[in-house]
Amino acid sequence: MERVNKLYNLPEYQEAQKIIDRHEQDRIFCRHDHQHSLDVARLMYIFSKESGVDIDVELMYAAALMHDIGRALQYIDAVPHHAAGAEMSAQWLPKCGFTEEETEAVVEAVQDHRQIYQEGPTLKTLLYAADKASRPCYSCGARFMCNWPEEKMNLELNW
Repeated sequence: MERVNKLYNLPEYQEAQKIIDRHEQDRIFCRHDHQHSLDVARLMYIFSKESGVDIDVELMYAAALMHDIGRALQYIDAVPHHAAGAEMSAQWLPKCGFTEEETEAVVEAVQDHRQIYQEGPTLKTLLYAADKASRPCYSCGARFMCNWPEEKMNLELNW
């Protein structure tokens, strides 16, 4: 996890997370904090094992750490967070030792993490599934005010 720790400790990553935390400090809905990213990473790992796909754990953690970090630019400049996160991934991952091919895979997963795909388990499909599964809608006090359609909500314990 050396490269993931380098990513997490990049000053620009830390600053972006601080911006998100400041903008979401009074948010009643799910937050996009570090715990959410770790939850997504761990679910990606579980889903990959259950599906029998062999994806490097560092790529899953990198994708999970990066999938919502673009919200910093979304809050400041109204840039869609998936596009901003993909650009940040392209800039930051090589600094942390990720290869061009690995960086491209994470960039694609981050860019596409809001879209559902029918293809088999890949980095981007695992990221999508884990991001959605990470939310405990069943116990959320703000559930009835949430913008998520009920069919997307996690209303039962599944994992």
